[in-house]
Amino acid sequence: MTISSLIKASALSLCLATTVAAADLDMKKVDAIFARTPAQSDGVYRYGFPRSDLSVTVDGVTIKPSFALGGWVGFKGMDGKVMVMGDLVLTESEIAPVMAKLLANGVEVTALHNHLLRATPPPFYMHIGGQGDPEKIATAIRAALELTKTPLTPSPAAAAGNIEIDTAKIDEALGAKGRVNGGVYQFAIARADKITDREMVIPPALGSATVINFQPTGGGKAAITGDFTVLASEVVPLISVLRASGIEVTAIHSHMLDEEPRSFFVHFWANDDAVKLAEAMRAGLDKTNVPRK
Repeated sequence: MTISSLIKASALSLCLATTVAAADLDMKKVDAIFARTPAQSDGVYRYGFPRSDLSVTVDGVTIKPSFALGGWVGFKGMDGKVMVMGDLVLTESEIAPVMAKLLANGVEVTALHNHLLRATPPPFYMHIGGQGDPEKIATAIRAALELTKTPLTPSPAAAAGNIEIDTAKIDEALGAKGRVNGGVYQFAIARADKITDREMVIPPALGSATVINFQPTGGGKAAITGDFTVLASEVVPLISVLRASGIEVTAIHSHMLDEEPRSFFVHFWANDDAVKLAEAMRAGLDKTNVPRK
């Protein structure tokens, strides 16, 4: 066998070993630590921690947990370890003890900020990350969550039911298919390019997708929130078209520390005709690098 063939064979073996390690990732201990079963997509095990204990209002709209209070933690296999990213929803008094507990146990805190304006009481969002043994990281996150009032026993899944907005027209306007979750119509729209962190591609389920949520508010109207995942060159064109469409920009910030290319997250809010808002969201998406409809 030639040297070139040996190099190719070694590279293939390493690739296959890494793929198998990711595929064989055993999350049963993490399931037990978190006392819940994850959603799985893009090779990511994603655990939800909605703040169903909180009653938050914005401009008279009572926020559903799946609309803007849905904390989560995602695990993805990486060379025999896991990469972890997540977003914990906290009250102001919970921020300091949670941050201290996470840092003391080796979990990174990568961002802390608001997503909404005029929220009563105001929730805060702590983005976290880490690499290593999944059981150790899960134990550290669980210990931090125990310092909050986050429900750690999952509630029974709610029936999907009907949602009182024209989802077919919303799908058509956005050029994507949404899903009903907890009384909210949700979209996760992947970028056409790739964002990496420490040489691993960050899949949509781990936090690289643009998220758009519609919560019906009656009469064909909906409140919308979420965040666009954008590069630096896309920020001003995006927020300009959103504002021109009557969409309030509520936050612009980072979620990660070591990603390439540098990425920003633009959060938004409006409460108006749902189809009109979907059309405005599409105009915003067209200012970013997402697949065209």
